[in-house]
Amino acid sequence: MAARKSSKVETKTGSSARGRKAGGKRTPAAIPVPDAAQLLYYYREMLLIRRFEEKAGQMYGMGLIGGFCHLYIGQEAVVVGMQATIRQGDTVITSYRDHGHMLACGMDPKGVMAELTGRRSGYSKGKGGSMHMFSREKGFFGGHGIVGAQVPLGTGLAFAHKYLDENAVCLTYFGDGAVNQGQVYEAFNMGALWHLPVVYIIENNKYGMGTSIERASARTDLYHRGLPYGIPGQQVDGMDVLAVRQAGEKAVAHARSGKGPYILEMLTYRYRGHSMSDPAKYRSKEEVQKVRQERDPIERLRALILEQGAADEAGLKEIDREVKAIISEAAEFAQNSPEPDPSELYTDVYAEA
Repeated sequence: MAARKSSKVETKTGSSARGRKAGGKRTPAAIPVPDAAQLLYYYREMLLIRRFEEKAGQMYGMGLIGGFCHLYIGQEAVVVGMQATIRQGDTVITSYRDHGHMLACGMDPKGVMAELTGRRSGYSKGKGGSMHMFSREKGFFGGHGIVGAQVPLGTGLAFAHKYLDENAVCLTYFGDGAVNQGQVYEAFNMGALWHLPVVYIIENNKYGMGTSIERASARTDLYHRGLPYGIPGQQVDGMDVLAVRQAGEKAVAHARSGKGPYILEMLTYRYRGHSMSDPAKYRSKEEVQKVRQERDPIERLRALILEQGAADEAGLKEIDREVKAIISEAAEFAQNSPEPDPSELYTDVYAEA
């Protein structure tokens, strides 16, 4: 096999001088603004994820959700922007912070909430819970509880796409806490060696569990991690859904065209603790509040929608009401659904080979 060409690693964040005018306003020439319908669709999808996660947090506190529960609040722009770049037949795989990915893939909030509460009508029949649910129909191949384990699995999905000549791409998400795992680099090597159609998306929210990235990684910029394997990388403002979509389109096109993997480092932030049991004392309230005030992905898109005249305040409030109604219905559905029969403990354990 011929040697791969050296990779191009570039940095482009949506909040950079190239992408913004003074005062934080978007430069239209740098990041094209889509039409009103698309803007409102992205807004609704991000709001759906946030309201769902807020409700999940409430239900966890009420004892209706057991086990681990990792909320995606603050990171909504990453998955909504990336989902806008793929098509039917592509696949998605991620870690245990996965509710947002499921909803962005089009999975029914009722089925997701039912699974969180361990009910029979959940996507994994109530047996997977927060960290382990799947939907082959929607191309979602799971959240995975073992740190970094989804990266070789996503590489395997990409191998299947290529082997079956499906012209499809796998989006493989993982966090800054997983980026130093050895299996991640084994997957990078195989993905590059076989020119697999996979986009590796590092959701860098600055904290791996409770450890700041400054304490865990010798370099805190992560988009260059594929350089030894010839994998190009790009750093993106993961709090700007349009910046995510623009970078994602480039990465997906690269992978789909047969050029092999691409790495996107999404600079994002989670507002809640690592999981519901994490008081997040390793960072200050002022740090979280500063991000909320200056970089919140939903508020930034909301301001753009109003600026562009895509909707007015009344229209946005109506979207919020609609989303809240969907989430309330999902919560009620989950609570009224039956629990699995005890006999289900013995089903779906082995696959017929």
